[in-house]
This record gives sequence, structure tokens and C-alpha cells, in this order.
Amino acid sequence: MRIVVLLKPVPDTTGQERLGPDLRVDRAAVPAVINPNDEYALEAALRLMEARGGDAAITLLTMGPPAAPETMRKGLAMGAHRGLLVTDPALGGACSLSTARVLAAALGSLEFDLVLAGVDTSDGRGGVVAAAIASLCGLPYLSYAGQVELTDTAVRVRRLSPRGYDLLEAPLPAMVVVTQTVGEPRYPSLKGIMAARSKEIVTRSLADLGLAADGVGGAAATTRVLESRPPASRAATRVVRGPAPEAAEAVVAFLAERRVI
Repeated sequence: MRIVVLLKPVPDTTGQERLGPDLRVDRAAVPAVINPNDEYALEAALRLMEARGGDAAITLLTMGPPAAPETMRKGLAMGAHRGLLVTDPALGGACSLSTARVLAAALGSLEFDLVLAGVDTSDGRGGVVAAAIASLCGLPYLSYAGQVELTDTAVRVRRLSPRGYDLLEAPLPAMVVVTQTVGEPRYPSLKGIMAARSKEIVTRSLADLGLAADGVGGAAATTRVLESRPPASRAATRVVRGPAPEAAEAVVAFLAERRVI
């Protein structure tokens, strides 16, 4: 079984993101980490591999800067077997559509049975790239999976819904977007960290994928940031203390005074 996991390096969420003069995220200002939701996708892949007794090969697929292998090594240390990085100077400022086109082209160069992705990325929050890749590649698309099961010919998921969950099944190959309910990502072991140093990360450029630089990336971006400003300062707060009945009356009176209720 051949599983591909989409993995994106993003600015460390514990740091303070900064914008450059062009209003793009200054990725050099904060260390990069694996997008947190992508770690859940990798954990799902590792559990599927373990359920098959190790009969699976996991490839990490990344579009990012030349330094991205430093981030990808953690995914390899967790248990992925190899990585494919698409990097090119023309990709700076790529929009979601360009990203999907590039990753779809890279995916087309691989042999795979299943593609796993996180629901969104911490630096963009769009949550549309995986769906766009599935559309471009003609893959069945199963979203918001809380549980994933795999056979030799099909994938079945429990998709979270407001009513509980839906059972979905699709033939392979397919694209599955997982949620955090698939299971907490594991920490890399010392053995895994040591092994990751020798695992292969193949690098491809746009030319290698047969893509024109002026057709994807910043030059072809369909969206751009026009303005950025910090949120307004929060107004002074009012803290209600006291016995529950008196506090409840005070809260109701406060809301009624402002015509909220």
C-alpha cells in the first residue's frame, strides 16, 4: 500500500508571525514547524501502516522553500519512509490554486493508493487545497474524517457531522482529509530521529514537473493581500462576582441594559 501525506512547513505557532513589506508572511522571522493538522494526517497514515503489519510505504509531499527538508525530517523521524519536495523561486507568494496545481502535478509523478491531508494550515486557514488537488487529479474526496479504515481496494471513513458522523467509502486511489480525532501524533523516537538522517528527500523544480514559472506561483496568484491591521483594542471588561443567584441577576441586567436580550 502506497500512502502520500501532504505536509507543509509553517511558522511556529508559538511564535509571533510577522508580515513583510509586501504583506506576505515573513517566514524567515520565525522557525518553521510541520503544520499541526498535517501531523494528524501523518499519524493516521502510520496507524494504517501498523494495522497492515507494516505493509505500506509513506511518502511526504511538500511544496516549500529550499530549507523545507529540515522540517520534513521530523515527519521522517515519526515513521514516514521518504519525502518529495517541490521548491522553486517562482513559487514565492503562490495562492491556493497555484499550490493545488503544483502538488497535483507532483502527485502525478508518484505511484500512490491513498493521499492524506490535514483539514487546513495554520498560516492560511483556507482548507481548500486538498479538495482542489482531488478535483485536478480526479480522485474521490472524503473530508473531515475522524476515523480511517483501509482495505486493498477501498477506503472507509467516519466523517464528522453536526448529527454525529457519516460513513463514507470510496475506491482507491482516493484523497482523505482527516481531523484531530484520528489520534494524537506520536513523538519521534531516538531511533527514528537517527534513521531520518539517511532517508531520501527528492527535490523537484517547476521545470521538472513540466510547469511554467509564469503559470503558477506569485506571478499567477489569484489572490493578494491589500491591507493588514491589528484588531481593535478590547474594551474594558466588567467582572461579576458573588453568589450564583445574585451574579445571574447582574449578568441579565447588564445584557438587558445593552438590549442584547
